Amino acid sequence: MSNTDDISQDLRVLPLDSWHRARNARMVPFAGHAMPVQYDGIIAEHLWTRENAGLFDVSHMGQLLIAAPGADQPLAQAALEALLPIDLATLGQGAQRYSLLLNDQGGILDDLMVTRWSDGFFLVVNGATKHADIAHISARLPAGVTLTERSDHGLLALQGPRAAQALASLVPAAPDDLWFMTADTYRWNGVDLHISRSGYSGEDGFEIAVPIPAIAAFADALAEHPAVRPIGLGARDSLRLEAGLPLYGHDLTPDIDPVEADLRFALAQRRRREGGFPGHARIMAALAHGPGRRRVGLVLDGRMAAREGAVVLVGETPVGTVTSGGFAPSLGYPIAMALLDVAHTAPDTALTIDVRGRRIAARVVPMPFVPHRYHRKGVA
Repeated sequence: MSNTDDISQDLRVLPLDSWHRARNARMVPFAGHAMPVQYDGIIAEHLWTRENAGLFDVSHMGQLLIAAPGADQPLAQAALEALLPIDLATLGQGAQRYSLLLNDQGGILDDLMVTRWSDGFFLVVNGATKHADIAHISARLPAGVTLTERSDHGLLALQGPRAAQALASLVPAAPDDLWFMTADTYRWNGVDLHISRSGYSGEDGFEIAVPIPAIAAFADALAEHPAVRPIGLGARDSLRLEAGLPLYGHDLTPDIDPVEADLRFALAQRRRREGGFPGHARIMAALAHGPGRRRVGLVLDGRMAAREGAVVLVGETPVGTVTSGGFAPSLGYPIAMALLDVAHTAPDTALTIDVRGRRIAARVVPMPFVPHRYHRKGVA
């Protein structure tokens, strides 16, 4: 498919659609949008991001504000804690935290980021689940608490070891002010940018909410920096896989609870004790007795990748399925995540994977596959 090939008229168009096409992006359907999957090739873009700075358009993601009249933080906080297993009392102004939207059985409806702003809580949710999330949350908010979709803003991610250098050329204060999982608002050319130091690559980086009228000019300004190149969905996926970060709809689903997903860190200690979030009883039972299955990392022999749905075996006995898999450009061999019976999840457990009728040897390894390089406060 070329960058000019027709895509279904039902797909929504990103604010930077023409910007991507002008740079010869290959556009594909994703999460209801026409999105760039690659520009110069997935492996080249992946390695560029690991070594320099990649610019990703993630404007398909949902940007939501949960607020109460007069910025009544306790009311909005209580409403959000009824939906998420997060402790918002410990989330300070400008701090950001990962959390999970759960169904009544404790299954994962989405994973998301929450930031405390002065006027409420800012959520970034997945594009594929955005409309379902909005409906689910809105139906469960008490009177006086509102959900507003910030559809007047696009979202860019700048990721890689030179991301701070590139951003500093436009917004000098942001890299100096921000540590991993913190956020603030900055001015650029008379426009307010909401910038968080976070991302989905395992690298240091930033996510930047930009008013749509200014997003092309800001993307142009970033792309002028010699460290920055535009990066597509293909490399975004291989980067997050190497970083051991789950993808909703694949590694996380409504049939998987946070303990099975190996996301215990997202279950705040106070909330474990007090409850009050969906699925609390099931999740506490899984914490107390251990899950029957768990998400793990796998390294495969050879060069053939295992994709989602491939069956994982011990001898001839199926013990789980691959949830994400692919070739790891930074490592030079294939890797995968799988949901396995817990008896077979110890590091170095030998397994085989049925890849289109061919048996591939694999073993369990800790994640992340590639170490994270987040800019954490107090860590050199």
